[in-house]
Amino acid sequence: MARFARDEAHRLKPLGGQPSFGSLRELTRVVGHDCAVEIDTNSYSVPWRLIGERLVVTVAAGEVRIRHGLHQVAVHKQAEGRRLRIIDSSHLDAVAGRNGAVRRAEIAAAVPGSSPPPSLLRPLAEYEAVIGGSF
Repeated sequence: MARFARDEAHRLKPLGGQPSFGSLRELTRVVGHDCAVEIDTNSYSVPWRLIGERLVVTVAAGEVRIRHGLHQVAVHKQAEGRRLRIIDSSHLDAVAGRNGAVRRAEIAAAVPGSSPPPSLLRPLAEYEAVIGGSF
């Protein structure tokens, strides 16, 4: 039980300036395409397989705990700033482009970088005749 002291107006104040209770919030969030949920303008990562899923987020004691059904899928330290992105790199394993551009060597070799743009197969007049006018 918390101990209280009386101030000059005879109201009770917590001793030590700290409240005797903990703050707990439970929220529901949907995982965005960036593998994260947003809480108070900050983004917290979750495993990429949960994109589009509805999750339960508990914010308490300086931690953000994220559950999918009965399974806890992420725990992060609560960010103290605004518009921050808190990422656990293991949540992004196997995500395309995580380590830079996504290009297989075979595809890159098959597409020459200095090739001219393709030409039209027919003159523009034929296309204009089909749609009934010119531009």
